[in-house]
Amino acid sequence: MNYIKSLSLGQKRRLLTGIAVLAAMLVMSRIWWYYMDAPWTRDGKLRSDVIALAPEVSGTVTEVLVHDNQQIRSGDVLFRIDKDRLQLALKRADASVINSQVARDAALRESKRYGSLKSLVSEETRTFKQTQAEQALATYEQAVSDRDLAALNLARSDVKAPVDGIVTNFSLRPGAYVSAGVPVTAFVATDAFYVAGYFEENKLPGIHVGDPALVYVMGEKHPIRGKVESISAGIEDRERTTAGGTLLPNVNPTFNWVRLPQRIPVRIEITEVPAGLKLVSGRTATVEIGGN
Repeated sequence: MNYIKSLSLGQKRRLLTGIAVLAAMLVMSRIWWYYMDAPWTRDGKLRSDVIALAPEVSGTVTEVLVHDNQQIRSGDVLFRIDKDRLQLALKRADASVINSQVARDAALRESKRYGSLKSLVSEETRTFKQTQAEQALATYEQAVSDRDLAALNLARSDVKAPVDGIVTNFSLRPGAYVSAGVPVTAFVATDAFYVAGYFEENKLPGIHVGDPALVYVMGEKHPIRGKVESISAGIEDRERTTAGGTLLPNVNPTFNWVRLPQRIPVRIEITEVPAGLKLVSGRTATVEIGGN
């Protein structure tokens, strides 16, 4: 203190200027490290498993038991498809089983009878009767299989929720015709939420599986806590194409004159959600790795 008091006014000004410059350099170095090297990104999204829900049988919808954005439990019936045609198909299949069973039994008796005659009939005839019996047995087994399929189709006319979740973008109404294998709505699994963070590739050295993470969802005060679950093993290469595509994540690079680092998807497992925070697949988030 005595030393500072002994300085002239000009020396004090130069000292203060040097301290200010040093502080500014420290702040700038910290900002540079945070923005260029620290493992964080504003390019994060809340994600969940989204199931394209499709019926397994075709027909007219007779009853709809849910509405758009409703919470559903696994096994709940979402809607029902007209059963009349499916019940008739099952009856026809039952009749076919009975007919083929009768034909099978008759063919087996004939084959057994001709087999016991031995020298009284030719070997060719006995072989022919045995072949007929085997064909009748195969026809019976096919009829049983068709009957089981008809019963399964009838049971699947009640379209049920595959997992716990929320049915969304749902506008199905009674009277609509649905086709087997054609999705009619999206089903968001509520127990499969995670965070996808798209990090610049030069920040990957600071990211490891198991590292803690803080996720700041846009519009929310308190962060979601999680940990790094996995790091993507590949992304789409726009400079190389194949006939069937690569099926790898296709992340848009953002560059004009300077080539910026590629962004690599990192999956964050959610371990703690603040009270009142609404998990919605697609919400924007900032992800910080190593946050406490």
